[in-house]
Parts: sequence; structure tokens; C-alpha cells
Amino acid sequence: MDLTNCTRVSEFILLGFPHIWGMNITLFLVVLLLYILSVAGNGLIIVMVKVDRRLQKPMYFFLSNLSFLEMWYTTAVVPMMLTNLLSAKTTICFYCCMAQSYFHFLFGITEFYILTVMSFDRYLAICQPLRYTTIMTSNVCLQLSLVTWLGGFCTILLQTVLVVRLPFCGSNVVNHFYCDIGPMLKIAGGDTHLIEALGFLIAVAVILGSLMLTVVSYIFIISTILRIPSASGQRRAFSTCASHLTVVSILYGAVLFIYLRPSAKHSSFSLNKAISVLNTVITPVLNPFIYTIRNNEVKEALRKALGKKVQNPLIL
Repeated sequence: MDLTNCTRVSEFILLGFPHIWGMNITLFLVVLLLYILSVAGNGLIIVMVKVDRRLQKPMYFFLSNLSFLEMWYTTAVVPMMLTNLLSAKTTICFYCCMAQSYFHFLFGITEFYILTVMSFDRYLAICQPLRYTTIMTSNVCLQLSLVTWLGGFCTILLQTVLVVRLPFCGSNVVNHFYCDIGPMLKIAGGDTHLIEALGFLIAVAVILGSLMLTVVSYIFIISTILRIPSASGQRRAFSTCASHLTVVSILYGAVLFIYLRPSAKHSSFSLNKAISVLNTVITPVLNPFIYTIRNNEVKEALRKALGKKVQNPLIL
């Protein structure tokens, strides 16, 4: 398509979900509740790691990074989703849409990197316990965290720039509740094969690459745990990994289905929407509960924090 004869659209219409008023109100209330729980739960984990000395360890430093990412990952999508559920005009400006898409993938990709670093941290703690404290210093933890953020920023930047340069001159209806790249490519003019190929390569490199590193780490972890002579020692060692494994299973299961396909342009998005709700709304709510329920140190820190809040009014 010749860009000189193209009048670029100034806004997109997010098709979202079918507009049945009663259902939209119900869905709005449910999503709003889940969003509040997500932000509050992940925020609480960040505060607990900051104020409780027992949680100021590499594992919880990376957990607070993950919680911070979850808060912004869901915030990049859910507020606009809530607005559209109650609005007859579900539009978003062109550059707002591009920004939403970029930050959604930035936080999502960085989350994969953080989860991979967390699996490496568990590998060192269980398989190399004598060297753990000398390797995972505070400076190393900070550097690993910065690398994951820089990696997320760089990974998605080129694809976003290429999408912005596409001629969106015809339909402006995006068949999704947020600006996902797949539905946007479906309505774009010009040749999108390069962007699709690049997106598929990013998915393979980020999703499968990080998953492979995580699986390798856990092969060594499980083999080390099985060599621990006492059953109580095995349970104690595995309990430090159980929450991370649960989160990894939920997250990778959803994104493998959505993004790891050679062509997003010619696929149906109905099922993708349902799985995207799981990925962007429900999973960020589950993570704080998973780490709280399955981790004794976090539970004890939470009990201590709640205990102080109960005692302070009595003292006054």
C-alpha cells in the first residue's frame, strides 16, 4: 500500500465482549474486584519484603519485582477494559493503543525473565548452598533485576516500531478488549509477514527459551532434593520451590496457546479473549495468594504485620 495515499486512522475501536448490558455490569464488578485484589495483594507483598528483615533475601527481592510487574501488567489493560465495559463508545487513540500494546508486552516479557532468574536463584540455594550467599549478593540481585527490565525493554521495541509504521487505513475495529498485536495485524494494510515472523521468533526465544532454562534448573533441583536423606528435609526444600512452580505452570500454559503460533493474523480470537482474561486479570490475583499460602516465611510476616495493626489501636 502506498503510504502517500493513505489516511491513517486516528483511533481504534476495541470490540471487546458482546454488549449485553446486564452481563457487562456483572463482568465490570467482577473484574473490578479482581483488579483491586491484584493490586492490593501484590502491593502487600512488596511492602512486607521491604519492612520485614526475614524477607530481605534474594528470593523475596525477586518476588517483590514479580509483584511489581504483575501490578503494572494488569494496570496496562484492566482500567481501559473496565471503562469500555460501561461505555457505548469503546475507542482508544492510535498512539494510546500502541503505548498500551508496548507496555503490556514489556511487563509480560520482563515477567518471564524474572521467573527465569527466580528459578536460577532456587537452583543455587538448593544445589549450591555453600556458595549461595557469596554468589547472590545484593549487588548481583540488583544487576539481575536491571538486566531483566532492560531485556524486556529491548525485546519488544523493534516489533512495536514496525507496527506503528504500518498503514492502518481501512478498518479500525480491533477484535479484542485491549491492543494485542495479533488483532491489530489483522486490520493493518501492507505486508505484515516480517512483523509476524519477528513476533514468532520473539515468542520462541522468550517463552520457550525461558521455559527451557527453568526446566533445566528444576531438573537439577529435583535431583538434589531426592538425594536429601530425610523426608522432612525433602519437604522443606521443595516447599521453597512449590509456589514458583505453580506460577510458572499457570503463566506458561496460557501464553504458549496465545502467542506461539506462526501466524497471528489469520487466527480466530474468540478463545484468545477468554485466555487473555485468565492471563491479565485472574493470574495476577492468584500469585500473591499462591506465594502466601505455600510459603511459611511470607505467612509469618503477614501474621506479624496484621498482629501489629490489631495491637496498635488497643495501645492507644
